[in-house]
Amino acid sequence: MDGVNEPDENGKVSNLLDLDAEKQTFRRKSQNWPNLRDENGILLMAKLVNKQWEKMSLYEDLVAAWVPAKHEWLKSRPLGEELVRRLGKQTMYSYCAYDLLFLHFGTSSEVLDHLSGTGSGLVGRRHLCSVPATTMSDIASSAIIISSKVSPDVSIGDNSLVYDSSISSGVQIGSLSVVVGVNLPEKTDKFLLPDRHCLWEVPLIGCTERVIVYCGLHDNPKIPVSENGTFCGKPWEKVLEDLGIHENDLWSSREKCLWNAKLFPVLPYFDMLRLANWLMGLEYNEKNEGFFNLWKMSKRVSLEELHRSIDFPQMCLISSNHQADLAAKIAKACLTFGLLGRNLSQLCQEILQMEDSGEKICTNFLELCPNLQTKNSKIVPKSRAYQVQVDLLHACGNREKAIEVEHQVWAAVADETASAVRYGFKEHLFPSPNQTASNGNGSNNVGQSQTFFHKKVKVELPVRVDFVGGWSDTPPWSLERAGCVLNMAITLDDSLPIGTVIETTQTPGLLITDDASNELYIKDISSIAAPFDDNDPFRLVKSALLVTGVVHDKNMGPDTSMGLRVKTWARIPRGSGLGTSSILSAAVVKGLLRLFDGDESNENVARLVLVLEQIMGTGGGWQDQIGGLYPGIKFTTSFPGIPLRLQVIPLLASPRLVTELQERLLVVFTGQVRLAHQVLQKVVARYLQRDNLLISSIKRLAELAKTGREALMNCHIDELGEIMMETWRLHQELDPHCSNQFVDSLFAFADRYCCGYKLVGAGGGGFALLLAKNVENALQLKRALEGNREFDVKVYNWSVCLDK
Repeated sequence: MDGVNEPDENGKVSNLLDLDAEKQTFRRKSQNWPNLRDENGILLMAKLVNKQWEKMSLYEDLVAAWVPAKHEWLKSRPLGEELVRRLGKQTMYSYCAYDLLFLHFGTSSEVLDHLSGTGSGLVGRRHLCSVPATTMSDIASSAIIISSKVSPDVSIGDNSLVYDSSISSGVQIGSLSVVVGVNLPEKTDKFLLPDRHCLWEVPLIGCTERVIVYCGLHDNPKIPVSENGTFCGKPWEKVLEDLGIHENDLWSSREKCLWNAKLFPVLPYFDMLRLANWLMGLEYNEKNEGFFNLWKMSKRVSLEELHRSIDFPQMCLISSNHQADLAAKIAKACLTFGLLGRNLSQLCQEILQMEDSGEKICTNFLELCPNLQTKNSKIVPKSRAYQVQVDLLHACGNREKAIEVEHQVWAAVADETASAVRYGFKEHLFPSPNQTASNGNGSNNVGQSQTFFHKKVKVELPVRVDFVGGWSDTPPWSLERAGCVLNMAITLDDSLPIGTVIETTQTPGLLITDDASNELYIKDISSIAAPFDDNDPFRLVKSALLVTGVVHDKNMGPDTSMGLRVKTWARIPRGSGLGTSSILSAAVVKGLLRLFDGDESNENVARLVLVLEQIMGTGGGWQDQIGGLYPGIKFTTSFPGIPLRLQVIPLLASPRLVTELQERLLVVFTGQVRLAHQVLQKVVARYLQRDNLLISSIKRLAELAKTGREALMNCHIDELGEIMMETWRLHQELDPHCSNQFVDSLFAFADRYCCGYKLVGAGGGGFALLLAKNVENALQLKRALEGNREFDVKVYNWSVCLDK
């Protein structure tokens, strides 16, 4: 509770950092902070104490400088540009300003207001805590319990906050109360913290006991006694009268307020607890004189003295060990009894903070991993069990073994994806090179005749731009949770840019060519087998031959009189973010199935491409191939299960909507290239770790896809712009590197013209969508970009692809 309820010298309480009294301190300290200097050697913080800018929001301005998604908002604030420039690329470190007399982060009541306010639905009310069963305690559902252990027979009232504490049996905490850093032993006599009170403990330098401190939630420590100052919610006159305390017992100076009252005794722990109940007004009886004498004879400290003497290293150590102990117990329960729903990586980071024994605890947990493969095998995905093992190996410092098991993680994801796509399909994915099945996939009906016939098919597809919902389509998320994506098929420069031509030949074997002049001849098609090298330019076609079963067709063997020629092209820049790889995969799969009279329905092709990308090792979801296979604008949902079910709902776009979109939406190639699978692996790993922030962000993206569908159905294009902006912010939370300085500058340049913008796909480069506020702004922005040498981007002519 350091700094809680501390107003400035005028008694004003706010959540602002008031530095007026500390100008000289900051100037003296400036020599130790070279990263924060501007060109003239003037410390940024020192600027804040000049008359021009006396205050800034610590919560918003300073912290926002470290969050890329907040930079555009921050730049319009005082010193915002400078903060972003100086702090935006810096790593955040904690710093203890021992010489700082006063630092105010916000009152306790403001914290409770935030947690119980209109946005409280977003607040996790239980985190890293041990809480007894509801039949063994009385804990209000609105109470917030974080990093704390609560014993049975405890009562905690509505909207109270318990943080970093251990609460023993028999303790009662009222409503709207705050308890921080309190460690009440199990032998504690009955203790009551009344409604609207704060209780915290702090270690002091040179003191063996942690000092117990308390006050009323709305007490203002700097309001003088003469101006109706309070303690525990009661006027000082009433407090002194009830306790029999004289003013001289508390104050030696003319200024008399809670801040400098020598109120809090330094005694053995249980004596401090008993006196706490007495000072809060809960022990008015025949023992009053005994309490008074004990209190008066004790060494006592004021809030002012206490804040100058806090043993910060010890406080941090106690807190770290407490949280590490809780994390260890939660992790053990998760591994022993649970379904691995916890973020073990995060728990291990907490455990490793424990002195000496942290790594040993993680090593003991590692011994439980073999059982994870057999226990709950019908419920817990194998990929998740392997990821737990990877996280524990990293925690134990065994990086080499962790990398080895990571390969098993991705193999498990591929296997689970194949299982979910179609019954029995996975048996044909990795056959031996000499395997020759009469039909690699019964439903695809490949290879019914050995007589040669010449047949040629051509498949051309559009690219897709995604408005919102990406990542919710990606395995293993889409195998376990519902996914929702809103995207659109488009042509570029009046053409379908992705395609393939596949034909049978009388020359046995396989000839593959592409638009980069690469060429490969394989004499024996049945010799194709996964895994493929990451640098193999033909692995897409090879994987397509595997998933369609053509590789196993007996008519394609080296001793037959029939072969294949496959030509592919993608007339768009590499790393575009337009789903090129998946859509080209869909084109090849569709062409092969059509050639051999297989099931070339869009749904079958879309699901086969899911498996294909797992074989290739690139991963990926279903939205890219859905975007290219189905025309126009569509809202697609996936339902987890075996088989995975996809529902594509075309948006019946009115001519007005299509026209307005084509007039206002700019499709721009940034010139920045980034491979999506590198991003995808990081995001999938975080999901397998059960990263709560990632899960909540993807859930929100799926919800926004539904909102976006409604907006387009009602032709509310401005609302779509707002959705694109939130989507872009969420993408930056999922992957902080999905933007870069060039992209930030481009969006800043376009901002005054636009109501929304984002990068397509996984981000990091490729194409950008810029949704102008109106047609005139769209034309102005296009001219501005084409005439601006700084950006060197290309604005494409595009159209909604309404049919193929």
